[in-house]
Amino acid sequence: MAAPVEVTAWRPRVEGIDEVFHARFADHVYPMHTHDSWTLLVVDEGMVRYDLDHHEHGAPRSVVTLLPPHVPHNGDAATPDGFRKRVLYLNTGQIDVDLVGRAVDRPVLHDPRLRHRVHQLHLALARPGDELEAQSRLALVRERLAGHLLDRLGTPPPVRDRRVARELRELLDGHVVEGITLREAAHRLHTHHTHLVRAFGREFGMAPHQYLTSRRVDLARRLLLGGMPAPDVAVAAGFYDQSHFSRHFKRVVGTSPGRYARTGRPTGVPAHRGRTPPDPRAEGRRRAR
Repeated sequence: MAAPVEVTAWRPRVEGIDEVFHARFADHVYPMHTHDSWTLLVVDEGMVRYDLDHHEHGAPRSVVTLLPPHVPHNGDAATPDGFRKRVLYLNTGQIDVDLVGRAVDRPVLHDPRLRHRVHQLHLALARPGDELEAQSRLALVRERLAGHLLDRLGTPPPVRDRRVARELRELLDGHVVEGITLREAAHRLHTHHTHLVRAFGREFGMAPHQYLTSRRVDLARRLLLGGMPAPDVAVAAGFYDQSHFSRHFKRVVGTSPGRYARTGRPTGVPAHRGRTPPDPRAEGRRRAR
């Protein structure tokens, strides 16, 4: 019996990505068709066979496939049990359309580093609330793809731009709760997305999204110890929802928000929701009178 078809598709809140498409097909055969976007494909199980510009190609698990917009292609399983794939449809603003011809000539990219980066990008896109991480990872993927198409692949030189890195930190500090997109930050600082990510990482040893998350966790800790209920803290500290909040809080602090709030309060001291907890010394002075 053939394995059931599995399809998941969504449009993420990440500029530059028109659609995320995950699928498991046993015997589906794609007819010749085109897309108005770049198709970035990785195969997780099995192998895909396809024709592009009258040439046959294969997409095994080890490679990344980049299909250009408006160029007809088809596709089907090259293995008996079908295939499982993950696809990102990137709008044409992400890669120069002048590179379409080069992508037609070599759609198969043998690049483990790129394969891993695409995987990380998919993971970030599957977690609502991690859009800044996805934007940062997309910038690095886009840079690597352009390197392949322009024959400029290699290890990028270290980016040292302390001014830009510190200005980005100030922007993040000013938008802890509401957040800021990488595009908006790049526009304000008059630089490129990838330069921002690399400069910040070189200066502070962490990615912009990691810094923003740590600031939100710090804010959440203060709110929890002030007596605010955890569901309210999730929103007040800028997290997407309770699940997003709990996951990041536990990863940084090592325990859940609820347990953190309970264990951080001395025995017998009640929570004071929405108010500053009383000063024990002031309470003692009042009793002495």
